[in-house]
Amino acid sequence: MALLPSLLTALVVFRCGSLGCDLPPNHVLLSRENLVLLSRMSRISPFFCLKDRKDFRFPQATVDSSQVWEVQAISVLREMLKQIFNLLLTEHSVPAWNTTLLDQLCLGLHQQLKNLDTCLMGEMGEEGSALAMQGPTLALKRYFQGIRLYLKEKQYSDCAWEVVRVEIMKSFSSARLLHEKFRNKDEDVGSPSNYSH
Repeated sequence: MALLPSLLTALVVFRCGSLGCDLPPNHVLLSRENLVLLSRMSRISPFFCLKDRKDFRFPQATVDSSQVWEVQAISVLREMLKQIFNLLLTEHSVPAWNTTLLDQLCLGLHQQLKNLDTCLMGEMGEEGSALAMQGPTLALKRYFQGIRLYLKEKQYSDCAWEVVRVEIMKSFSSARLLHEKFRNKDEDVGSPSNYSH
């Protein structure tokens, strides 16, 4: 799977320097484990499902926009993980996957959600956290609603779930880009050249 190396950091390992929020070290390990589990969950080749492909129109602006603040970026990641978690916990998903892998993935996603919740609540409080979750996260909710409708239209077929699994891996790649944006920004702020003036 050619995408896997570039996706191993996709479940964002944020160091929220400006917020003073550091995610626990196990967040990195959980990210990698979750991506490996997701890649292992494939039961059929995506090539058998070409007729079922669909452009779900990932809201790229949620990760590309120069107007996305760091706290919003964490909120976007949290919303993405929450939507994936909820999608995988439906009664229709169980027959589509190996239940051992599914359980392990859901446990990992749950732990990451707890980490992100702690980060957001600790720095922003309930009101600030709610405000940060508006805007970009609404686009993500619509995106995942489209995925749910697609699964229903396809009657939760194995191919439909495989298309969704591949789509989820693509969305993780977009999350990685968001992480890179803020990691580079933090490195620029802390670079020695910024202190020489």
